[in-house]
Amino acid sequence: MISEFYKEMTGKESVIRQFFDFARARAAEKGPESVFNFSIGNPSVPAPESFKKALIDIVENTDPVVLHGYSPTLGQNTTKACIADSLNRRFGMNYKAEHIFPTSGAAGALSHALRCVVNEGDTVLSFAPYFPEYVPYVEGTGAHLKVVPADYDTFQINFEKFKEMLDENVAAVLINSPNNPSGIVYTTATIQKLADILNQKQSEYGHEIFLITDEPYREIVFEGVDSPFPSKFYDNSICCYSFSKSISLPGERIGYMAVNPAAKDAEYIVPMAGQISRFTGHNCPTALMQLAIERVIDETSDLSIYERNAKLLYEELTRIGYHIVKPMGTFYMMPKVPSEGSELRDANEWCWKAAKELGLITVPGDSFLCPGHFRISYCVPTEMIEKAIPLFEKAFNF
Repeated sequence: MISEFYKEMTGKESVIRQFFDFARARAAEKGPESVFNFSIGNPSVPAPESFKKALIDIVENTDPVVLHGYSPTLGQNTTKACIADSLNRRFGMNYKAEHIFPTSGAAGALSHALRCVVNEGDTVLSFAPYFPEYVPYVEGTGAHLKVVPADYDTFQINFEKFKEMLDENVAAVLINSPNNPSGIVYTTATIQKLADILNQKQSEYGHEIFLITDEPYREIVFEGVDSPFPSKFYDNSICCYSFSKSISLPGERIGYMAVNPAAKDAEYIVPMAGQISRFTGHNCPTALMQLAIERVIDETSDLSIYERNAKLLYEELTRIGYHIVKPMGTFYMMPKVPSEGSELRDANEWCWKAAKELGLITVPGDSFLCPGHFRISYCVPTEMIEKAIPLFEKAFNF
């Protein structure tokens, strides 16, 4: 008999995927020029040329038996040391190779980090707007995810609600900054206040509360924005990272989990992740990707288009009349659905109307726990944004 749990999940298709599939079907029927697809966060700039050269050099000059052999369960030591050194130089940390666990992107890092620090029945807190995949990441551990309501004025942490929900059952707090879907970045003041509260509650409850940071957009931060490294502020922290966005490698599935050396039982967490892999079938990313990342550890793709696109969209949409918390990074923003008065309008209805009548594809905010808002993913050619502005103006008047 097949698993009823996973069978039931097959009927719960992602809303993002629904709009993406609609866009693809419309393009096939009416032509690509009829679709303005802002639904998916797939990087729109190529990986650096240096990454391509590194791949070629590694393949041509490495013993193939060694290159294509099994990688160690806990990752290549040279790659781990390289990642640790980069984090130490950039953020004033003191990681060593043994604190780094290479993973299949940030998803693999988050899944392992959560299993390392929560037990069945524990609570994990996160903050709206949030990435919907946190639900299976957390529930797959046997823990329960609770999401703190959004501060719609700033999309910073809603500390009043957070304090209400932070009780002795909370084993971990999961944050995402720079944030998908809002595009905001938690400031130093926000991270420091969060750390102070967690330190206080750890003492009060008599157990650790781990801070798990989801940071795949770390390098996509706009000029002048305050973007702290959260692990610098809180000892019991685990950083989860992916090279998918910074080097435009989402299909290569390469990232890492970095355990703060000051964390309680830090020496056990990476070895524990190796044991977790025996249950999940993870067994570390490819040796080729690990070796290639060593060559480009501090490089990025040309990410400047994302800031240009953000500036263009923000200026044009606010001119039209949309209310938007100004994005500080990533390639997302989350405007409010146009409405009269203070009452929130149904975002699903508005987004489907824009998609079907105009070919303007965005994603309603309900699945991010931000009703009355919609997400724009602007990792697209600037020309497409320019052509879409009149459509956003029409949609504003729906």
